Amino acid sequence: MKEKELRRSLSVLPIGTVMKLTDLSARQIRYYEQQGLVIPERNEGNRRMYSLNNVDSLLEIKDYLSEGINMAGIRQIYAQQKEEETAQKNRLQQSLTDKDVRRILHEELEAVSGLTDRSQDLDIHKKKL
Repeated sequence: MKEKELRRSLSVLPIGTVMKLTDLSARQIRYYEQQGLVIPERNEGNRRMYSLNNVDSLLEIKDYLSEGINMAGIRQIYAQQKEEETAQKNRLQQSLTDKDVRRILHEELEAVSGLTDRSQDLDIHKKKL
């Protein structure tokens, strides 16, 4: 995970700060949590702690509601997004097997170390031209 994404996913914001950032009431935020649209972490004192990603989701929910989409529609949108992310991860995992990764790594190491016969590579490249 990139540094930026890691920072955005840290749950450090209390509900009061999130209320100010999103212009939502605590009740609205808890309702969206009950609906499974936003899932804050809990600290040792069992207080909700939100991340910047959670704030983005809340603002997105607000936008959907202002566009006239109801809660069932928003849940459906989020479910589709989750399915697409899962499918994309599966495609990535299926596209490169461990054997493929080892082969690519081996080829890269040979190329960097100068152990390969580059004359063959040059002949192949000339034929393509």
